[in-house]
Amino acid sequence: MTNPLEQIREQIDLVDQQLIDLLEKRLSLVAEVGQIKQQYGLPIYAPDREATMIKARRAEAEKQGIPADLVEDILRRIMRESYISENKHGFKTINPAIKKIVIVGGKGKLGQLFAGYFTRSGYKVESLDQEDWQQADCILKNADLVVISVPIAKTIAVIESLQPYLTEDMILADLTSVKAEPLAKMLEVHSGAVVGLHPMFGPDIASFAKQVTACCHGRFAERYQWLLEQIQIWGARIEVIDAKEHDNAMTYIQALRHFSTFVSGVHLSQQPVKLEQLLALSSPIYRLELAMIGRLFAQDATLYADIIADKPENLVVAESLRESFDQCLAFFKHNDKQGFIDAFEQVHQWFGKYSEQFLKESRNLLQQANDLKS
Repeated sequence: MTNPLEQIREQIDLVDQQLIDLLEKRLSLVAEVGQIKQQYGLPIYAPDREATMIKARRAEAEKQGIPADLVEDILRRIMRESYISENKHGFKTINPAIKKIVIVGGKGKLGQLFAGYFTRSGYKVESLDQEDWQQADCILKNADLVVISVPIAKTIAVIESLQPYLTEDMILADLTSVKAEPLAKMLEVHSGAVVGLHPMFGPDIASFAKQVTACCHGRFAERYQWLLEQIQIWGARIEVIDAKEHDNAMTYIQALRHFSTFVSGVHLSQQPVKLEQLLALSSPIYRLELAMIGRLFAQDATLYADIIADKPENLVVAESLRESFDQCLAFFKHNDKQGFIDAFEQVHQWFGKYSEQFLKESRNLLQQANDLKS
């Protein structure tokens, strides 16, 4: 007996092929856009253009009875691929006068990421790694920009080791996830231009588009303005912040989050449960939470240990997390349901308008997580 769905499925297959053909055409147009952006030094990410396009396509979809969220989801995924595609064409060289960039720790993952982008922007890049210090004088000679990309625990020592090789006309920058102490040390050992940078992303990103790089100004900002513009052309947003304010924020953005995730992973691993069974029974939200825990343990333990132990304030905040845990647990030990509800409402008020925004963002993440579930 003929399957009644067969003919319809064949038509769907044909439509899918047409979609693939259209995607191929769109990506070809994107390639042309990438070449033009490279030629004229235009940023990879243009937020106003993206917002205008999404708004227009949503309106067009609604007129045709197509869910606007569906169209937006598809377009955002296509645009993400477009940003990656545009990277392949390279970037305009903002400062052709820069003859050489040296990345200290250039063989590390983050160092390699920046080396690749500098190279695709037309700059000569050399690497100075642990085994190269005997040739440091030769490697650093005539460098216009020296970028430090080494583990947190080694940053200060590396900055001090660079002092004999630095000349006043060099720009000295670092990519460390803490800023106050490294910035102060760079200003101490170097009389030239100094800037502290913190890429708020890992080395596994596919594109700089929509990424954030924190910038802590040091000295002679006009000399390294081209560097900030170059990073913006790659697609990133520069967030200028005081070094001490940065480190205070990182206590919560990084140290506290990594510590609580670490504790959750340790606790879960010690329970009488099977991970496979938890995944089989998981809702999308719990699977996503497990994914975020598992993501931490797929990376470098030393890096996270250094971030958490970086400064005493991190441990103080971690201690306060334990106090909050005990306070919240007391609601249930004492059967204080109203106390829990009151605390819940206080936190809801603290989040304010962001509650609804985060609800929408998380709903999109959960849908994607569920789509990927096998």
